[in-house]
Amino acid sequence: MKKHIVCLGDSNTHGYCADPSDCADGALQRFNEDERWTRRLQAALGEDYLVLEEGLSGRTTVFRDPLYEGLAAIDYIHPCLKSHEPVALLIIMLGTNDTKERFSANAHCIALGMERLVKKAKAVDCWGPGGTPNILVISPPVIDPRMEQSPVGGTMGAGCAEKSRLLPPLLENSARLTLCHFLSAEGCEFNQVDYMHLTRKGHAQLAALLAEAVPGLIRDCEFCDEQS
Repeated sequence: MKKHIVCLGDSNTHGYCADPSDCADGALQRFNEDERWTRRLQAALGEDYLVLEEGLSGRTTVFRDPLYEGLAAIDYIHPCLKSHEPVALLIIMLGTNDTKERFSANAHCIALGMERLVKKAKAVDCWGPGGTPNILVISPPVIDPRMEQSPVGGTMGAGCAEKSRLLPPLLENSARLTLCHFLSAEGCEFNQVDYMHLTRKGHAQLAALLAEAVPGLIRDCEFCDEQS
């Protein structure tokens, strides 16, 4: 069986394209299968792996949105992982939507939400022989302050950029405390429309980072299973 890699995220995992001129299917406002980081990662890793897309626009770690139902990953993580078992690696890239003003959560609380989500994921019986959870937490690109003056600024609310700026080291610490791997997506290019979504180049950059890191993470986990 192929090694299953579950990619749990928000619109930057689903492939939302805010700039129609930047993606092949601009009218659909979504990067296609040759552009999204998940599909590019699949192409880079090859046939021994199965990269599973679990991206949903608006998704948070644990915060339930009063405007839209079903967006808290904490409510979905169990069926998500069970439907894709055995899971060789879970990649979580969340936190951007958690900064929305309507959740009233500071950066420290968002990081605690990630810890809670990871702990629930680790408790799911989906990890195959040996049962060793293998999770990579990705800190998403920091929101540019210009987002607040963009078309999405009103619904995101005030303070998002500052909370996002504080989040990477807190997520890295959360990953350390929960014995997860960590990777920062900072430096992956985002667009000049809403200043928070990856461009086509940004998707390619993130896929390249992961293609280099992922095989080793899975090998290390398999070695731990053999030694346990």
